[in-house]
Order: sequence, then C-alpha cells, then structure tokens
Amino acid sequence: MCTYSAVQGCMTDWHLIHLGQLALSGAGLLTIEATAVVPEGRISYADVGLYDDATEAAMQRTLDGIRKWSDMPIAIQLAHAGRKASSDLPWHGGGQIAPGLDNGWQTEAPSAVPFNADDMLPTELNKSRIHALRDAFAEAAIRADRIGIDAVQIHAAHGYLLHSFLSPLSNHRTDEYGGSLENRMRFPLEVFDAVRAAFPADKTVSIRVSATDWYDGGWNLEETIAFAKALEQRGCDAINVSTGGLYAQQKIPVSPGYQVPFARALKSAVSMPVVAVGLITEPAQAEAIVATGDADLIGLARTILYDPRWPWHAAAALGGTVKAAPQYLRSQPSTLKALFRG
Repeated sequence: MCTYSAVQGCMTDWHLIHLGQLALSGAGLLTIEATAVVPEGRISYADVGLYDDATEAAMQRTLDGIRKWSDMPIAIQLAHAGRKASSDLPWHGGGQIAPGLDNGWQTEAPSAVPFNADDMLPTELNKSRIHALRDAFAEAAIRADRIGIDAVQIHAAHGYLLHSFLSPLSNHRTDEYGGSLENRMRFPLEVFDAVRAAFPADKTVSIRVSATDWYDGGWNLEETIAFAKALEQRGCDAINVSTGGLYAQQKIPVSPGYQVPFARALKSAVSMPVVAVGLITEPAQAEAIVATGDADLIGLARTILYDPRWPWHAAAALGGTVKAAPQYLRSQPSTLKALFRG
C-alpha cells in the first residue's frame, strides 16, 4: 500500500516507523509499497522511488533500521504508474496534476488515451523510451539486490503502465507492442525477462496482475491465464492475483473475497504459487482459501494497515504460532501461552 510520504522519491522517517511496525507483525513476508523505477513513474510526487543514488540511500537507511530489530524477509514492488501518474495525494482528492503546475509532470502510456476524460493526454511511448523503461526496471532490481532486498514483485496490475500495455482498452498501438494478445504481452514480458536477468537467480521474482478489467472488451481472465503461462515458462516464481483499476467505468461486484475466484482459476492453470488478495479480513476466511486450494498464499494490505497485529490474532484464532519480538512477549494472553515463538 502506497503511503504517499516520500520526498523526491526518497523514503523518510515515516517509512522507518511504518515498515518497522509491519516487520514486527509476525507475517511471513513484508512487501515495500509500489516503488517507481523512474521519477515519471511515481503515482504522486510523494511516492517512493528506486531510480538513483539518493533514493537507494534513503531506502538503505530505512532497511538498516528495520533489520536491527527484525529478520522478516523483505520484498519490493517495482512499478511505473503510466497514465495514472502525476496525481495529487489521496487526502487532497487524488486528481491528476497537469505539467507545469507544482508537483505535476507529463504522463506516458502505450497510447495517448487518458484514464479519466478530463485527465491530460499521456505521451505515447516510442520504442526507444519503451526500451529505456525496460532497462529502468532492471536497474531498480539491481539496486534492490544491492541493499539486500530478498524478493521483487513486478507491478502489472491496477491500470498502471504494464497493465495498460496488456489491455486493449488502453493499448491502441499498431506496432509490435499492440493489437494481438501476443503483442500486448510483449513489453510486460520484456520487463519480466530484464528483471529476472538482473536479479540474483536464487532470489524470487513474482508479478502482480489484474485478472480482469471488469468491463466488456477489456483484459480478461482467459488472457490473464495465457500471460501467467508465458511468465511461468520464463521462470516467474509466483503470481499475485488482483483485479481492476484500468478503466474508470469498471463495474466491480465488491464483496468479501470477491477476487478469490480469479486466484482459483490461475491456481488451476499454472504450477507456480498463487497469492489471493482483496477484502480478506478474517483468519477463518484466509485459512479456508488456502485449505481448499484456491490459493497458496494470502496477501494483506488494507486489512493489516487497520490491524498491524493481524497475524498474531490469526495465530490465536487458528491455533498457530507467530514469531514475535521478545519485547512483546509479556503481552501474550495467559490463555495462549504457545502463541509466540522465538
């Protein structure tokens, strides 16, 4: 979850506090928020980046502070916001900021198609820029490894750049990067290949996808399965299955676990681990998703922001154990003596 608290792409003390508390949550893996691979790829002017020495140093400082107190594995989500970039902070309305205004810049996308009708027209990427952005993802992965990040997740969901190449609603190109499914998948697969080659072979590279645009004529589950199979052939280690975010007129039937059926469909189509997400809030609900084979793993975002000790409470409810800092051992209820482990 983006927290919109960076300065010029650099993490601040907020990130040390925020990520530090999550690193003490007892979860199995902590994933750093969507991190831009170029300045223009930030969702907002207050988003985190990993694209130069300053952003790398700021992230290194944050990680050093966390690792003094937690050995939880840490992943990073590498991203480019595409036509949804240059936005204001959510608590300021989140509207797009035009180039020339404070904190605004020109957006870029596969085609000159805005997300909202009143948004700026994004610049259609030429092939030279496409190749430069591919290389930027790889360079960010190299920086991530250099500061000790354990895993990389490529963000190809929620209407951001890679997803906008995949969907025919946003990709109107007529060259080898548009038109057919094979062509629309080309750039996201090139990015995956570049990241996989740049990041150590013994470290995980996964991807996050939107399995549907929730709109007729958009990216759909059948195409997502084809994309997932192509990724698996290239060595993708896991797939995180979300939905939506690309089309302003999307029609999402939101309810608890509403995205789990898409994870289930991917689980039946590929052998790599599948992560289910989306309105998964209760321990028994999460356990049922894994126990019935709908997914291999559960990803928590808003749920764990609301309750940073959710894994503790899930362990208590399900009879499991979590790893907790010794400073917190006295907080364990006397009736749950086996909850914490060293």
